[in-house]
Amino acid sequence: MKLSLSWQALAFASAICAALSAIFGKLGVSQIPPDLATLFRTFVLLVVFVPIVLLGGQLQGAGNVSRHALLFLSLSALAGAGSWFFYFRAVKIGDVSKVAPIDKLSIVFVALFGVVFLGERLSLANWAGVILMTGGLLLIAFR
Repeated sequence: MKLSLSWQALAFASAICAALSAIFGKLGVSQIPPDLATLFRTFVLLVVFVPIVLLGGQLQGAGNVSRHALLFLSLSALAGAGSWFFYFRAVKIGDVSKVAPIDKLSIVFVALFGVVFLGERLSLANWAGVILMTGGLLLIAFR
């Protein structure tokens, strides 16, 4: 499936979905163990993405995926699994309005890791934003 929206529009849609994921996740994990919740979530992702890949004709290129890409996609999946492993445990025992902002410190870590590992450059204004985001997220989480 190909969307011809700008990266900004796609990122905004992602943020809305992430917010809804936090709320729905908190409601869903309240009655079941966190690992079962993660397994169910993963199953739903498979049900959604298998048809998208098949109908989009993207499976044809699966044999051409490099080992490099597979390695980093596997590491990404493991990191994502770790994120959900800890996230569902946190929202099960804590307020989602406090857990989610701490989880969103990932924004700050992405900026830092992008500079360190990917050689990305941040302007002075970008660094100011990183600092302000850190402060804002901590003010929300520890009010």
